[in-house]
Amino acid sequence: MTDEVLLQRIAQHPDVMAGQPVIRGTRLTVRFILNTLAHGTTIEELLSEYSGLEEADIQACLLFASQS
Repeated sequence: MTDEVLLQRIAQHPDVMAGQPVIRGTRLTVRFILNTLAHGTTIEELLSEYSGLEEADIQACLLFASQS
C-alpha cells in the first residue's frame, strides 16, 4: 500500500476531536494509537479491542507521525 493511500485513512476536521488527526470514520486519534503502542499494547490487542480498526489504520498512524 502506498503512502498516499495509507494517509487517506487519517482525517482532520475542526469539529471532530478538536481538530486532532483521527482514523477516518472513528474518534480514535493518532495520538491515542501511538501512545497506546508506546506503552506496550500490541497491534493485535488494539485490533481486538476496537472492532472497526484495521492494521492499515495503525500503519497510517505511524506514517502520519513520521511525516509530522
